Amino acid sequence: MRISAWMAVALGAFACVGAASAQQPGMGCTAQQSPGRPQVLRCGGGLTIVAEDGARFTLLDRDRNGQVDGVDLQSKAVFVEAPKKKTGQQFEVITPQAIAAVRGTKWAVDAEGSKTSVFVDSGRVGVRRPSAPGRVVLGPGEGVDVDDSATPLEVKRWPAPRVAALMARLRR
Repeated sequence: MRISAWMAVALGAFACVGAASAQQPGMGCTAQQSPGRPQVLRCGGGLTIVAEDGARFTLLDRDRNGQVDGVDLQSKAVFVEAPKKKTGQQFEVITPQAIAAVRGTKWAVDAEGSKTSVFVDSGRVGVRRPSAPGRVVLGPGEGVDVDDSATPLEVKRWPAPRVAALMARLRR
């Protein structure tokens, strides 16, 4: 299952497309990439983003301060370790189906076709659709699948095999 969040527009953002693409320098991030392994981005303020091999995403700097404050995820999965900030806006992972926002936690977002899945390893993550009312808050071990339907979002405790399969893709 995959996890993701919705679209955003950001000036100064840069993209990483596919496993073979090198991350451009900027926004205080350094990249580590080995063939067939997830790309690891270490950014300012202790932020770490692990992108599944072949993931398509764009790093966002919505407040234009030179620091990453979001990810626009188009496909595959990312795992985010976002430390708590004293002030400022929440870190968001944005996909066509969902927006997952947090102030400090570890979580995964997977965008696959017309569905986004969000799973929380530690901390709490708020998830909502970009164009519909309603929001759920996930705690450790919980996940939600978000599609384009109008059905209410349903928080579920994810079974160990589902968590293990997602984390294996991210080498976590």
